[in-house]
Amino acid sequence: MLALSPLHSEDQIQLQDNRSSNLWIQATKNILRYPSAVIGLIIITVLLLIAVAAPLIATHDPILSMIGVPGETGRLPGKVPCLPLFGCVDATHLMGLDLNGRDLFSRVIYGTRSSLFVGFVSVSLAIAAGTFLGVTAGYVGGKVDNIIMRIMDVVLAFPALLLAISIVTILGPGLLNALIGISITFIPQYARLSRASVLSIKEREFIVAEHALGASPMRIVFNHVLPNAITPIIVQGTLGIGTAILDAAALSFLGLGAQPPMPEWGQILSESRNYVFTSPHLVFFPGIAIMITVLGFNLFGDGMRDTLDPRLNRN
Repeated sequence: MLALSPLHSEDQIQLQDNRSSNLWIQATKNILRYPSAVIGLIIITVLLLIAVAAPLIATHDPILSMIGVPGETGRLPGKVPCLPLFGCVDATHLMGLDLNGRDLFSRVIYGTRSSLFVGFVSVSLAIAAGTFLGVTAGYVGGKVDNIIMRIMDVVLAFPALLLAISIVTILGPGLLNALIGISITFIPQYARLSRASVLSIKEREFIVAEHALGASPMRIVFNHVLPNAITPIIVQGTLGIGTAILDAAALSFLGLGAQPPMPEWGQILSESRNYVFTSPHLVFFPGIAIMITVLGFNLFGDGMRDTLDPRLNRN
């Protein structure tokens, strides 16, 4: 094989870096061409604003029962929604009260914080751990690759939710332990994805050029391999946040996630699951919140996939 001259090597490296940055610039412009991605971005932005401004938006303390509060009259536990749009005069509780007499609107608003926290943190931890393992396996290869990927195969052999339930059962119920369990189940996805990207990148000419220039493995990985392998990981991570929120709601519904009186959508559903027909509003509003959140991340993730795929980009 012919040796690459230093000048030619540097040109190749610069060209590849420019292509990578141009892809991100073009993707940012193209994201607005996909209506579904724009809708998803709007939903996510609104949810983030609600989570940040929850104390300002919520009308009551989410864990305070209205039973015994001066001025509260009528049937309090399970009180139906009161909307001015339908002629309700006393619009104090927009979504009604739950079975403990707490304002459901405030609990759903504060539940946005819990759900987004679990979604973002669990996926971030899984991406960090999975990318590290995948890049190490793909770049080092050999026995290290075999050991890491066989462990990932073992984890993937278990259904994700069942594995998360097992982990939380061992660690104990709680939102933090549910977050850890969800993170562990997601790690193999990002490990396999990053490994595949590294294997397709590390033999390319600009990486060979870096070796020829005497660059250290750490510099090659952080300056060239990771930036060029991060695209599919970001797309998968965006889609994974919605799945993580859904898994967190499922764990809380089973009593393994958020514990009462903490406001969390799955926990609110769990408290009201036996009153679907007598008090449907208790399950309708948190259920709609989960659906809209997962839909928003899925729409935005699909748009990110389309815009970051060079084969699908159009000028």
